[in-house]
Amino acid sequence: MAHGGRKDSPELPDLSLLKRLVRDQLIYLLEQQHEVDKLYKFYACEAVLEEQGIYGDVTTDEWAFYLLPLDDDIISLELPEFFRDQFLAGDQRWVRTAGSALHLLYSLFGPFSKIYGIGRCSKMTYESWREQVEEGEQRARQAEIGNVFLIDRDVDFVTPLCSQVVYEGLVDDTFRIKCGCVEFGPDVTSSDKSIKVMLNSQDKVFNEIRNEHFSNVFGFLSQKARNLQTAYDKRRGMDIKQMKTFVSEELKGLKQEHRLLTLHISASESIMKKKTKQDFQELLKTEHCLLEGFEIRECISFMEEHINRQVSMIESLRLLCLLSVTENGLLPKDYRALKAQYLQSYGDEHLLTFSNLRQLGLLVEQQPGETLTVMESRVGKLVNDRTAGKLTDAFSSLAKKSNFRALSRKLNLVPKSDEEYDLRVPKDMAYIFSGAYIPLSCKLIEQVLERDGWIGLEEVTRLINGHEFAVTGWITGKFPSKGDSQRIILVMFLGGCTFSEISALRFLGKEKGYKFIIVTTAITNSSRLLEAMLDNHV
Repeated sequence: MAHGGRKDSPELPDLSLLKRLVRDQLIYLLEQQHEVDKLYKFYACEAVLEEQGIYGDVTTDEWAFYLLPLDDDIISLELPEFFRDQFLAGDQRWVRTAGSALHLLYSLFGPFSKIYGIGRCSKMTYESWREQVEEGEQRARQAEIGNVFLIDRDVDFVTPLCSQVVYEGLVDDTFRIKCGCVEFGPDVTSSDKSIKVMLNSQDKVFNEIRNEHFSNVFGFLSQKARNLQTAYDKRRGMDIKQMKTFVSEELKGLKQEHRLLTLHISASESIMKKKTKQDFQELLKTEHCLLEGFEIRECISFMEEHINRQVSMIESLRLLCLLSVTENGLLPKDYRALKAQYLQSYGDEHLLTFSNLRQLGLLVEQQPGETLTVMESRVGKLVNDRTAGKLTDAFSSLAKKSNFRALSRKLNLVPKSDEEYDLRVPKDMAYIFSGAYIPLSCKLIEQVLERDGWIGLEEVTRLINGHEFAVTGWITGKFPSKGDSQRIILVMFLGGCTFSEISALRFLGKEKGYKFIIVTTAITNSSRLLEAMLDNHV
């Protein structure tokens, strides 16, 4: 269970400052207007007031609630609609919001020494943030965050399409974590009631297993139960004074730990039952074959069976998309056959869903005569030809969906499977997917930090067509920084981030002596990502 790595990791900034700031702002607004009747989501209220013809008769104030700290190292904008609006609909209304969120973090914990990014939305967010910095006045202060990395979700679709196998990711996939809180039903609580539980570092049991591969979790919980029993057994043979001390200083903590331990054991058992029922091992085997590019016909047969048995509408769609993004699209005959089977099993109303997925580059047909090698050379020629001007949106999408195999080779995303991967002592970020795959998003972050920029990654950025940028030393020269701030990295995911990626970055931080703060427009997973593509999504 123990992870190696450096022992000199820096201290994280105190993100609870964000909560206090937001609370104080709300109190201030309410004190200014003593006749406040209701609170509304502000992006909708002006339209409602105009519809009712009373827009000019009321006074409104905006509570600018940009950032919700979910834990010591996770901040969410809680904008699940960001992904569909930005990447499918092309609606850029949230860019300013993301830029303002970054500006708030800059004003509290900056200035930033270096800002890296990849993706069109990341570039626009950076520009929005920079405008706001230039408009405001600069105050001298010590920087607590040294480096920032912005990344678009559509730079890496493979990672969120993979099944999560770290504990926190599995809890999210199975029970849905919302705003850092999960609701466990009667199958976990062993009663007729459901309970809501905050999942963060304050839960000591959860904090020790959240980033662990699920295969390690039961062993840890069993050892924890034995240790707890040993602590309880200390009561035997105590005199009255010792018992009094035990009750006042230890018993309450032991009871709390016992309650949490029972809860996580029950949650793990529930996850195990559901995954066994879904034939999870066979599913993972299929995914690993897709990632490695082996036994593709067998994978397609598995998908056909999955669709025909109507196992799960979203799971079937997830496998189709994973096949498409790893294989440069589906062969036309496979695309037509699988699409027809899917519509027959789950309904013709999903025709628009297929259109949405095609538009985003998640599920497409290979064009006749277009091999991966031909596509790579064509993309390279166009990207390198600066006189051609900007690529169209359609070709940008085509480039994004075409190059997983080449990226995998260049970045070694799929480790060689010559020897067995020891999940108890992980050697790299691939452990979050059972040793089968290092998430592209996290590998890019690792490489850029190692190289202090994109130098040497030109071929990679060409394949992604990612609008990469690196800005160093802008506006920071005048201000001092804390010694450890350069090892505090703020990573902002635009379009969502998975718990698996968070676990991978925590692992990377331990290995390299960094501390990562994850800022995301929302927590995502394969289900949320694909539900946003459904034709009935609202």
